[in-house]
Amino acid sequence: MSRNTNCSEVDAEGSGSELSSVTKHNVELRRVRDSVPWRLWVVAVIGLWEKAAFWGMLAPWPDSEITENYMENPSHYGKNQTPGALGLGQAVATRIYCCFYIFYYVTPIFVAIVADSKLGQYKSLIISIVLYCLGIVALTASSITANIDKGWGVPGLVVAMFLIGLGGGGVRAILPPFLADQYKKSGPQIKTLKTGEKVITDYELTLQYIYNLYFWVGNVGSLSAFGTVFIEKKYGFAQAYGLSLGFMVLSLLMLIAGKNWYVQVSHKDNLIVPQATKIVACAIKNGCKMKRAGPDYQRERHSKTVSWTENMVDELTHGLRGCRVLFTFVMFWVCFDQMQNNLISQAGQMDMRGTPNDLLPGLNQVGCIILGPAIQMGLYPLLHRRRIYIGPIMRITIGFGFMMLAMLYATIVQHAIYTSSLCLGSDSDCSSSALDKRSRPNVWLQAPIYFLISGGEIFAYVTGLEYAYDHSPKDMKVIVQAINLLVAGVGSVVALALTPVAHDPNLVIFYASLTGGMAVTTFFFWFSFRNYDRSPIDTTQNHSVEEDALDVEKGMSVQDGDNVDIHDQKAEKAMTGVLSNETAIKEPMSFDKEIASGDSLQIQFRNQNRTQALG
Repeated sequence: MSRNTNCSEVDAEGSGSELSSVTKHNVELRRVRDSVPWRLWVVAVIGLWEKAAFWGMLAPWPDSEITENYMENPSHYGKNQTPGALGLGQAVATRIYCCFYIFYYVTPIFVAIVADSKLGQYKSLIISIVLYCLGIVALTASSITANIDKGWGVPGLVVAMFLIGLGGGGVRAILPPFLADQYKKSGPQIKTLKTGEKVITDYELTLQYIYNLYFWVGNVGSLSAFGTVFIEKKYGFAQAYGLSLGFMVLSLLMLIAGKNWYVQVSHKDNLIVPQATKIVACAIKNGCKMKRAGPDYQRERHSKTVSWTENMVDELTHGLRGCRVLFTFVMFWVCFDQMQNNLISQAGQMDMRGTPNDLLPGLNQVGCIILGPAIQMGLYPLLHRRRIYIGPIMRITIGFGFMMLAMLYATIVQHAIYTSSLCLGSDSDCSSSALDKRSRPNVWLQAPIYFLISGGEIFAYVTGLEYAYDHSPKDMKVIVQAINLLVAGVGSVVALALTPVAHDPNLVIFYASLTGGMAVTTFFFWFSFRNYDRSPIDTTQNHSVEEDALDVEKGMSVQDGDNVDIHDQKAEKAMTGVLSNETAIKEPMSFDKEIASGDSLQIQFRNQNRTQALG
C-alpha cells in the first residue's frame, strides 16, 4: 500500500489544493501518493468479482479450505454424509486438482504473448473473461444431478477446467497491468492539503497503493467461498457454481460497459517476443552481456547491422533484471501452499473443541483484510512523517521474514503436539480418535501462523506485483506478470513434490526445513538485491525526467513533442532518485534549479542524502 499518507490526507487534495514550483526550500516535503481516478476503482471491483468467482467455485473442490468435496465424494449421499458428486476418491481428485493448478499457472504465458504482441490488453481481457464464463457454464450444467446421472459430470469437469484455466489464467496476468494503466502518470507536483501541509506527489507511492488496493479487494472477494459452501450444502452444487457464474458475468458487463471510459494503452502489432528472443540470443553469443547486443556494439565490433534499437536492449535488460527478483519467490510459494494441506492436517491433530480444522485458513483472508489498511493508513504514514521510505526490495525482504516466522511458529506448534502427554515419542498418527484430545494444544494456537502469512503477502506478494509492472518493458507488461504467475506455479509444484515426506512423525523436521529454506532465501535475496533500492531502474514506460521537471515547474503534464534539454545526465539520474520510491530508506535529496534560455532547463543537484538503517 501507499507509504506516504493516510486516506484523509489524500482526499483532502482537491480543487482547493495549490500547485507550486519545486525549489531548494520545499524539495524535502513529505512524499504522498496521488489521487486515483474512479475508473481504477471500477477495474479493482472487476478484480473483486473475479476473485469471488474463483474462490467460490474452488471451495467444493479438493485441497480447498472447505471439507465438502465435489470431486471426491459420490452423489446421492445420506443425510449425515459429506456432500459430493463425482465420487472419484481422494487420490484421483487431488491429482486432477493439482493438474488444474499447474495448467492455470502455465497458460498465462501464452495468453500474455498474444496480449502484448497482437490483441492488446483490453481485447485479450474480454476474451479471457468470456472463456472463464463458458467454463463455469460447463461446470454448472454438468453438476446438475440429472446430468451427473447421465455421465456428464467428469467430461463437463474436464471441459470446465480447460476453459477456466485458460480464461482465468489470462485474467490474472492481464488485469494487474490493465489496472495500473488506468492511472495516468503525471510528473511530481507540489500540493497543499486542507491541513495546510505541503506535500509532493510520487508515482511509485501511487503504484504501491494501487496494487495494495487490488490485493485488498481480492481478499474481500475471496470471502465468497463461505457463501458458496452454504448454498452447496442447502441447495446443491449447481446453484453454488451458478453464483460464481453470476460474479463473472458482472465483471464482463462492467468491462464492456466502460470500453470508452477505460484507458487503453495504444497498441499495434509488434514483434516484441521474436525481437526479445533475438536480443537475448545475441547477448549469449557475446559473452552473456546484454550491452553487447546493442546496435552500436554490433556495428563497431562485428560490422553487423541488427533490427533492434538500443532502447529495446535497455528495456529488455531492465525486464530481465526485474524477473531475477521475481524468481526468488519460489520458496515463498512453497511455504504459502502449506495452508492448503499440511496446516489443515496439523489443526486436525489439535484440540478443536468443535472448531472445524479447515476453518483456520480463513484467518488468512481476515488477516489480509485487517492488516492491509492498518499498514496502509497506520505504519506507512508513521514512517513517512519521519521521512522514512521503504523501497520495494526492503518490503519484499520484510515479507519473506514474515513467511519465515510463520513456518517457525508452525514448527513450534508441531513440536507442542508431539510432546503433548499422549503423543510423546509416539510414531502413530497423533490425530487418532483414540487419543485424548484435551491433552493436545488448542487449535486456536495455530491462528498466528495465518496472520504472519498475511503479513508476508502484504509486504512481499503485493510488492512483487508492483515490481513486475514497474520493471517490465512497456510492450511486455502482461508477459512479465505471467512470469510472476509461473513462478507461483513452480512453487506449487515443489510443494506438491514435498507431500510424501510431510507425515508423522517427521513434521517437526519438515516445518523446520521450510523455516531454514525461507531464512536462506531471505538472506540471499537481501544480499543479492539490496542495491536495487539504491539504484532505481529507469524504464521507458515512465515519464522522462525532462517531463517530470517541467511538471513540477508548471503544475501540468508535458505532452509529447515538448522541447526540453537536460544538460547534465548525472543530474537526470539524480532527479529520478529524488522522486522514486525505489530508493533505499532515505531522506529526500535537495537541489537548485535554474531556467536557461529558451526551453532549456538545467538542473544542478546537491545530494545531501545518507542511507538510514531501518529501525
